[in-house]
Amino acid sequence: MDIQEGNKKRMVMSYKGYIFDLDDTLYCEHDYVRSGFQAVAEVLAKHTTQSINEIHQLLIEEWKRNGRGRVFDAVCGKLKINSDISTLVNVYRNHKPLIRLYQDAERMIHHLIDQKKKIAIITDGHPIIQWAKIDALFLQKWFQCIVVTGDLGEEHWKPSATPYRKIVDCLGLDISDCVYIGDNPHKDFITAKKLGMGTIRIVRPVGDHMQVKLTKEFEADRTLSSLEEII
Repeated sequence: MDIQEGNKKRMVMSYKGYIFDLDDTLYCEHDYVRSGFQAVAEVLAKHTTQSINEIHQLLIEEWKRNGRGRVFDAVCGKLKINSDISTLVNVYRNHKPLIRLYQDAERMIHHLIDQKKKIAIITDGHPIIQWAKIDALFLQKWFQCIVVTGDLGEEHWKPSATPYRKIVDCLGLDISDCVYIGDNPHKDFITAKKLGMGTIRIVRPVGDHMQVKLTKEFEADRTLSSLEEII
């Protein structure tokens, strides 16, 4: 039996270390986007007769139509606002997020703590944004180790092995004693599996990657719809 087959058969609660992705695993990333758009809408409302709520809705509608890439450009164009887009990006990145943990994530965290398990986070993204989310969710008081790959450089973002090795060293565990729990099969599981870590995919009703289905090497050992299924 190879490592990956062994991980499939292993009881989920037998691991010593539980390493989580952040976005769309522990909380809903769409809530962060809406929170950031609210901060931007408050800035744009100073330059137009449109209300904050109306601008916020325009930002959300544009995002849903065309993605996040050029939302601010498009809405500023519609409102005929000559605003520095880089300033709006900084407002978005530096705002204090209004987000909260999924209920099943909060219960899972407390269960793992009660069971004396070690818990950690690996998350990709801009350090300012990711640490603001971590602070808003008060995660540092619960998790022994947190790695934001943006602090390491883009070459060390998942699926690089660097953050997985770094987090396991921080926890003081063997890699085979850890399981990685995430939502994005493009990058969350392929390296974790190659290193000998267990893998679990969470598929929620909302999220950018929930409809993605890839080949076996990219998918997790198990797929769940709630973190409470682990308990």
